Amino acid sequence: MNLRVLVVDDERLVRAGFRMILGSEPGVEIVGEAGDGVEAVTAARALRPDVVLMDVRMPRMDGIEATRRIVRLDPAPAVLVVTTFDQDEHVYAALRAGAGGFLLKDAPESQLVAALRTVAEGVSLLAPSVTRRLVESLSPPPSSPAVPVGGLHDLTPRELDVLELLAGGLANGEIAERLGVGDATVKTHVSRVLTKLGLASRSQAVVAAYESGLVRPAGTTRPAAHEEGPAGTSPADR
Repeated sequence: MNLRVLVVDDERLVRAGFRMILGSEPGVEIVGEAGDGVEAVTAARALRPDVVLMDVRMPRMDGIEATRRIVRLDPAPAVLVVTTFDQDEHVYAALRAGAGGFLLKDAPESQLVAALRTVAEGVSLLAPSVTRRLVESLSPPPSSPAVPVGGLHDLTPRELDVLELLAGGLANGEIAERLGVGDATVKTHVSRVLTKLGLASRSQAVVAAYESGLVRPAGTTRPAAHEEGPAGTSPADR
C-alpha cells in the first residue's frame, strides 16, 4: 500500500523539490500540494492523505494552525512539520498543536522518507528522550502555574503512570517493562490517554503532561488521589 502524502509549503520550488525527492520513492504517492494553511486544510479533508508534510511560515494561515485543524479531521492524517531548529518556539507549538514530529529542512533525503513512514505509523519522529528535552527546555519554569488540561482527572491511576512515563522519554517497550505489562497493553493505555485528553499524538501528550504540572523538569508531581497502593499496584489494577 502506498503512503499518501500531501505537501504543504508556500514556496513552489520547495514543493517541487519534495515532489522530485518523494516521487521516485517506491511506496510513496504525492496526492496533492498546498501553498498555505487554508489550502492545506481543504486538501487534507478532500484527499485524505496518510501524512501531511507541513511548512510553518505561510500566508493566510500558518502551519501551526493548519496542523491544529487537520489533526481534528476524521480520519486524521499524521502531520510532519518541516522547520529550522533555530526556531524552537515553532517546534514546541507544532507539537502542542498535534504534529507527530518535525524535521529540519536541510535533512538528508533518506531521513525525510524515513520520517514520513515513522509518523504515518503513529510513532513520534524524534526519540522520546529528545522530545522530552525539547519540552523541558521550552516549558514554563516550575514556579509557573499549571495549565488546566481537560480530561486529566478522568485518567485512571495506570493511565497516569503511562502518561508520566511518556513524558519521561520512555518508548512503549520501556513502559511495558517498567509496568510489567505487554506492549499491546501499553498501546491500549496510550490510546485511551489520547482519547480522554482529546489529543492527537504522543508528542502532544508529552506537552500536556508538562503544561498540566503532572511532570516538571525538576521532577514529578502526582495527584494524591492517584497514589499507588501496596506492592506497586494502583486502584485501577486491583
